[in-house]
Amino acid sequence: MVSRKDSNAQRLKRHKRVRAKISGTTARPRLCVYRSLKNISAQIIDDTTGKTLVSASTLEKGFEGNGGNKEAAKKIGMLIAERAVAKEITEVVFDRGGYIYHGRVMDLAEGAREGGLKF
Repeated sequence: MVSRKDSNAQRLKRHKRVRAKISGTTARPRLCVYRSLKNISAQIIDDTTGKTLVSASTLEKGFEGNGGNKEAAKKIGMLIAERAVAKEITEVVFDRGGYIYHGRVMDLAEGAREGGLKF
């Protein structure tokens, strides 16, 4: 019998490896991305205090449209950037969460850059 590799377990290993090197400070918090098949969400986290400063997700009440496509990812990137700039956060460290920097993750990052975040 052929066994199939668990892709989420592999992603979590990659995420753990990246998190060993990247951490968010008060000056440059971490922009963390989570992607599922139907939705995408992002958080800006200060790892020194362990608190989420800003978050945005396609699961929020005000979000309209499909949450699992590139347009939604770009909207979420712009939304999180808008909320971060309102809290005077301009520079972040991008944490792609073990996902490949391609598709929806890349569009979220581009939307955040267009919204005013620097990373």
